Amino acid sequence: MRKRIRVWKGDITTLAVDAIVNAANTGLLAGGGVCGAIHAAAGQKLLAECLRLGGCPTGEARLTKGYALPARYIIHAVGPVWMGGKQGEEQLLASCYRHSLELATAHGLETIAFPAISTGIYGYPLERAARVAVREIIAYLGEHELPREVVLAAYGDDSHPLLDRALREGLEALRPKRPRGAQA
Repeated sequence: MRKRIRVWKGDITTLAVDAIVNAANTGLLAGGGVCGAIHAAAGQKLLAECLRLGGCPTGEARLTKGYALPARYIIHAVGPVWMGGKQGEEQLLASCYRHSLELATAHGLETIAFPAISTGIYGYPLERAARVAVREIIAYLGEHELPREVVLAAYGDDSHPLLDRALREGLEALRPKRPRGAQA
């Protein structure tokens, strides 16, 4: 599993992968943060395709071409706005990751990169979001051959250590536990 998922620090719009995931809004329109950066880097044709899709509900994802990006496709995942954690935010965020991975598998995509969905202007606490992302990705990869590689793209200095720790903890949880009293 460790070879299939990794944390990378940098601008997700520069990655040459099969698909990058956009932390999208329900209208699939250019916004701030990663969404605005992806729309700007992909070019005007992306907006036209997004308008034809007619939006996307929170917790789901839609696929478009990558246009001027190095990535062939963009998966637009609509995460929840953080409302304190008692409005189903965790389930909706988990659903974003699952839907994105399902789209990647359905389209035969081998490599996919995720930003930290909902952690920007939507206010989802980054550490909590990182644990949800890692949990869902590991669970999905455990049952599917595709995608072969998942990149967790950390844009800022604050997100890289949190994503890295969440990944280490998620992978550690996969290791078999020794019975109490067993010799090392």
